[in-house]
Amino acid sequence: MSAPTLAGAVTEAAAVLAEAARTGVPCPPVRSLLPEADVEAAYAVQRLYVDRAVAEGRRPVGRKIGLTSPAVQRQLGVDRPDFGALFADMAVPEGEPIAAGRLLQPKVEAEVALVLGADLPHRDPTVADLLRATAFALPALEIVDSRIAGWDITIVDTVADNASCGLFVLGGTPVPLDRVDLRGVRMTLTQNGETVSRGTGADCLGSPLTAALWLASTLARLGDPLRAGDVVLTGALGPMAVAAEGDAFSAHIEGLGTVEAVFASATAEGAGT
Repeated sequence: MSAPTLAGAVTEAAAVLAEAARTGVPCPPVRSLLPEADVEAAYAVQRLYVDRAVAEGRRPVGRKIGLTSPAVQRQLGVDRPDFGALFADMAVPEGEPIAAGRLLQPKVEAEVALVLGADLPHRDPTVADLLRATAFALPALEIVDSRIAGWDITIVDTVADNASCGLFVLGGTPVPLDRVDLRGVRMTLTQNGETVSRGTGADCLGSPLTAALWLASTLARLGDPLRAGDVVLTGALGPMAVAAEGDAFSAHIEGLGTVEAVFASATAEGAGT
């Protein structure tokens, strides 16, 4: 595919995804619009989305790492991690109901979030660099979403779709890294009081720190490194759970605490108007 043709394909894929987000109607997979298995083209679509979002006044606040859990990789049929951009309007305060219809096809996963206190500009960061740069960790719930109908995605589709970003909820008690073994933490995710997912820090690329190092190195090589103040969602510790209106989720991560998310029901919202 020639450069002008590729640029047109990238623009078309971005437009299809943007229309799905605008209308709330999921679209067909965009992989057919791009060169087969071309992850770089998919990231070009993502960059176009990010650039447009920034131009519209949305504020970037960090990155998410996706597809770090073998269980999630099996769920989606992919075999490598990816990353996407987080914006301030994706952050949901704990306890604030998520409005019905805000997302298209939400799923919930429990993660470790790192909040950076310093830049990570090096292309070959070490664990020591990461530990020094991280201000604290938090338990987090990522509410992933797909603009692709039926979650019929390959890695090309999810990368183009900003790594299937939706919303995220952070716990409120920061924990310094010297007080928790992120590789050894155990996670339990409940949905309406029933356990729906379990995992450990080791299920996230061997450790959430390993995942964060991969991201830091990748972004530094792209010339867009992680910066002080960034939130890094390091990846799922266990399988995702499908969310529906009225659902309540709670994730407990040993050493980090608990974080909760609630989905409003359309009936309840209507009764309040």
